[in-house]
Amino acid sequence: MKNYLNFETEVKDLETELEKLKDPYNQSGLSEVDTQKISKIQNEIDEKLKSIYSNLDPWQTTLVARHEDRPKSKFYIENLFEDFISLSGDRYYGEDKSVLTGFAKFKGQSVLVIGQEKGEDLDSRIERNFGMMRPEGYRKTIRLMELADKFNIPIIIFVDTPGAYPGVGAEERGQAEAIAKSIECCMKLKVPTLAIIIGEGGSGGAIALASSSKVVMLQNAIYSVISPEGCATILWRDPKKMLDAAKAMKLSSKDLLELQIIDEIIDEPAGGAHRDKNLILQNISESISKNLDYFKTMSAEEIFNHRKNKFLRIGRSKGFISNLDDLSSINMKTNNFDQLMRSKKILFPIIGLIIVSILSIVFLL
Repeated sequence: MKNYLNFETEVKDLETELEKLKDPYNQSGLSEVDTQKISKIQNEIDEKLKSIYSNLDPWQTTLVARHEDRPKSKFYIENLFEDFISLSGDRYYGEDKSVLTGFAKFKGQSVLVIGQEKGEDLDSRIERNFGMMRPEGYRKTIRLMELADKFNIPIIIFVDTPGAYPGVGAEERGQAEAIAKSIECCMKLKVPTLAIIIGEGGSGGAIALASSSKVVMLQNAIYSVISPEGCATILWRDPKKMLDAAKAMKLSSKDLLELQIIDEIIDEPAGGAHRDKNLILQNISESISKNLDYFKTMSAEEIFNHRKNKFLRIGRSKGFISNLDDLSSINMKTNNFDQLMRSKKILFPIIGLIIVSILSIVFLL
């Protein structure tokens, strides 16, 4: 049974009518299929989907990214790669089933595949913890990324999580430290890494794996520091203001590409990735091939600097740095802020403030 979102009511009605026409024997008095009417309704459905999905607001995009039928990491791993060998455990605590990891072949090339997996039904979602990774999951990915780096194997990561698991057990086992270590590991790798945000890219749970050489998003995916409901609850104490929050957060692929947070958008079929899984597989496969080819001629040091410069460039387009082409050479001498700090007009008040603070502490003691 198909699942429909609240803004797809007209599409649902048309598809219900289409199903009845395709099976006329369930209706009394009909014994022939009206192919002309079927074609007409199918065209109406296609046009309606194009109209709706070309004008989605950020909250509607969020609903599409969370769609129950949307293809998950397991689907992409099974259909894009060959000879996938699943590897488990962090060698410290245990196995985290919310992330699939292993080595595979992509068009004959060895790759490490990492995929955050939400699950397909209620039982698998509970088993996968709804895609929310625990510390042992991040430590497992760190272990395998370091192994891939040692043998010069590219890394492909599918990101789809509402966020890292916030439970007591996860915090006791060092959730924040595991996320920080994962980001550090991603940034220091000397092999190309490609992160593909296929659904939700939520908070530190996503950035822990998406600190990659290239970050690409499916057209209707989202990528943000918090969920729209969480943001609305914090700012307005009203989770119903999620539309306002979603607009302000710039979480859609179009906004993030404009802000140069991501590098590429992968087009989806009209109506979302779940409506034509073969097409979305083809689009993702082409993107992976293109991005892996981009790094083929680069040395390990060039790959490392490319990733470092990519993240240093974010948010600097209107800042102090005039030359964004080679941010690896940034030092304090070329920073205008450093020149300001050397100015006596700023230096003297700062020194005075420090002296006053020290004297206050002394007298209080």
